[in-house]
Amino acid sequence: MNTTLGTRIAPRPLGLSESWRRRLPLLPALVFTILLTQVPFVMSIWYSLTDWKVVPPTPRQFVGLGNYGKLVSDHFFRQAAWTSIELTVVPVLGSILLGTAFALLLDRKFFGQGLVRTLLITPFLLMPVVVGLIWKNQMFHGLYGVINWVIEKLGGTPVEFISRYPTWAIAATLIWQWTPFMMLIILAGLQSQPGDVLEAAKVDGATPFGIFRQLTLGHLRPYMELGILLGTVYLIQVYDQVAVMTGGGPGSTNLPYFVFERSIGGGWDFGRASSYSIVVVIASIIIATVALRVLSGLLKGEEIA
Repeated sequence: MNTTLGTRIAPRPLGLSESWRRRLPLLPALVFTILLTQVPFVMSIWYSLTDWKVVPPTPRQFVGLGNYGKLVSDHFFRQAAWTSIELTVVPVLGSILLGTAFALLLDRKFFGQGLVRTLLITPFLLMPVVVGLIWKNQMFHGLYGVINWVIEKLGGTPVEFISRYPTWAIAATLIWQWTPFMMLIILAGLQSQPGDVLEAAKVDGATPFGIFRQLTLGHLRPYMELGILLGTVYLIQVYDQVAVMTGGGPGSTNLPYFVFERSIGGGWDFGRASSYSIVVVIASIIIATVALRVLSGLLKGEEIA
């Protein structure tokens, strides 16, 4: 008689599934992240639907989308939005062009390459407040700034860059800080080029400029797109350089600093300031979504290659 037929399979003990056992240690971090990020965001959405002024103290009243309806007619908001566009587009384009130029110079072997690369990366490692103070006090200062010292040596007249050209001064500072970031991305793209294709182009008699225009530039396109999108996501939120260099003076107030002025910076209108911040967050989410799609496509392309 076959005794195996009478063997009973022991029931599995009741408890969590294997997948939930793996996820359980991550739940505290997930809950903490939700509490730290999403709860304040939901509260900001609620505040944006109310008329809430702290000074003078007034009762909080629900106004629905009234604060958002006032955005279009708010001249100062439109001006801050335009300044944000300037402080995003100009630094991104300037840093991507300079970053590409430096990456092309570093994409070759020479003595001291590692030292030069480290020195070029340094500006991106500095804190934004430090960068703003350096350029305000050591570069743009009217009396002892480096740029005005050079202008005087060339026979020119010193220029008060911060007061006369505040937006362009901040944009130049951001270009200096973000050029290393773009350089690293473009350099990674240059070093991923297939060497056999470049050698074949040289054998066929292609000039260096022709190789760059027809082969390298097309290969670098997704890397440039990635750098532009990531730079846009971060630069649209610039606050430190504006606060340190100009203090939100005329022509230099962007949306993040505008939200600060309308809330804890003296305006104390938390309802309308929250609606402004929600608009900035939505714009950042849209840009970040596009950036993630580009990054996903870039990684898929690398896997195929």
